[in-house]
Amino acid sequence: MIDSFASWLIYGKFGLDSTSRLGQSLHFFVYDTIKIIFLLLLMTILMGIVNSYLPIEKIKNFLTKRNWYGLDHLLASLFGAITPFCSCSSIPLFMGFLKGGIPLGVTLSFLITSPLVNEVALALFIGIFGLKVTLIYAISGILLGTIVGYILGKMNLEKYLEDWVVQSLQTKIQNTDLAEGSLSFSERLPEIIKEALNITKGVIPYLFIGIGLGALIHGFIPTGYFEAYITKNNPLAVPLAVILGVPMYANATSVIPILQALVEKGIPLGTALAFSMAVVGLSLPEATLLKKVMKTKLIAIYFGSVSISIIFLGYFFNYIF
Repeated sequence: MIDSFASWLIYGKFGLDSTSRLGQSLHFFVYDTIKIIFLLLLMTILMGIVNSYLPIEKIKNFLTKRNWYGLDHLLASLFGAITPFCSCSSIPLFMGFLKGGIPLGVTLSFLITSPLVNEVALALFIGIFGLKVTLIYAISGILLGTIVGYILGKMNLEKYLEDWVVQSLQTKIQNTDLAEGSLSFSERLPEIIKEALNITKGVIPYLFIGIGLGALIHGFIPTGYFEAYITKNNPLAVPLAVILGVPMYANATSVIPILQALVEKGIPLGTALAFSMAVVGLSLPEATLLKKVMKTKLIAIYFGSVSISIIFLGYFFNYIF
């Protein structure tokens, strides 16, 4: 429905050619803006409802004061694997988890895995590369989120969250009326919706910038431009593929045909996978959106950790295949 509306507006009302770069960029911008704002508002309201009924401080203590040996991170990664979101669409859920008092490292495990692995992409993966490669890819993506999220969770990085996130968590913990369930649902709902609208309104400027960057990249940077730099003869092709992939913005489903084309042109599978994982797992639009939630240092740590992990996986796939 959103896609149909975006097509009607850009190609119908505005009269732009659907094959033109400008038309594709504007269609991308309208479609992703509506989709992500809807997701952000919906998930913020849902998490607000959850927060108002669950004893958030007890749940937070349950997750942080027991030795889970990474199981909580694994569960978050598995949940990320079954949510068909791109890197930017995952951020509303990520913000909702943070507001719900879920530990930062656990939410990062979800954020890392969600764009990399989903059921639609895996179905396409099986058809192109077979079951063995698909299973290894899925397990690698889930383990990447689990391990990196676990390591980052041990680094006590909460101080690098933006102040409003920390204040929101403290407000939720101190709100004993809601926590104790003394208010009815109809009494809670107006305040929940008000808070969700305030959060959404605060994120919108970052949203426009992030999706705008993604739209420009989507419409005006041809994929073939990158292929010349990640050939099999370049020993530094894997890290270069990651560096070239980060500025781009696409979901896992749309990038798989690009991955197939790269492999067919003789680029090693691991190098092509590193490129595609960087495209779907990290992006400049995602960094722009995360700036609303994280301070610059935390964004740099997050992007650096995931990039290094993807490079390692790229070399690993090149070795075994």
